[in-house]
Amino acid sequence: MRLRAVLFDMDGTLLDTAPDFIAVIQAMRHARGLPPVAEARVRDVVSGGARAMVLNAFDVAPDSAEFEALRLEFLDRYQEHCAVYSRLYDGMEQLLVDIEKAGLIWGVVTNKPVRFAEPIMQRLGLAERSSVLVCPDHVTRSKPDPEPMLLACDKLSLEPASVLFVGDDLRDIESGRAAGSRTAAVRYGYIHPGDDPSHWGADVVVSHPQELRSVLDHALCRC
Repeated sequence: MRLRAVLFDMDGTLLDTAPDFIAVIQAMRHARGLPPVAEARVRDVVSGGARAMVLNAFDVAPDSAEFEALRLEFLDRYQEHCAVYSRLYDGMEQLLVDIEKAGLIWGVVTNKPVRFAEPIMQRLGLAERSSVLVCPDHVTRSKPDPEPMLLACDKLSLEPASVLFVGDDLRDIESGRAAGSRTAAVRYGYIHPGDDPSHWGADVVVSHPQELRSVLDHALCRC
């Protein structure tokens, strides 16, 4: 089936959002008189969400009241500063332009809550270009379940087989495959050290957004 749309995971695939996470963690440590943490300690666990980032940056027990207070503070601070340093990955803007020029549509399927995802898309000027945004708030089961992908396809009135889903986590690939979509894994995102995207079962693995251009060209030639 001919390709009709490209859907992206947000963090680590469409956008490099780690700088804002890092800035929030550093501000929290500074407020407590602690030295800055190595940025890699935050970046390496972005895919694990607020819980992983807080645990990696502070010496607290995960079942403690102190941890929960830190987690909530992290989320509150991030909501206020979620699109200060976040940017499209190098080469992604040109890829989006190429997608649009080819008459395809694109959108975002993310495990990021809508209260963060929507402001980021709006502040980066992407909301009006994106055809769909699916967050955990819109479904009962998040990735790796296929429900988010199926909902996005339904909103676009497209068969999943006509959609390419691009992600930087095994959950993305599992969600796309279970939905019946084609999948692309990226190496440039928030890949946990020791993990290997080539083992995720994606249809293709790329190291740079512009490598997806040849993937799209090939897919557009398929009937």
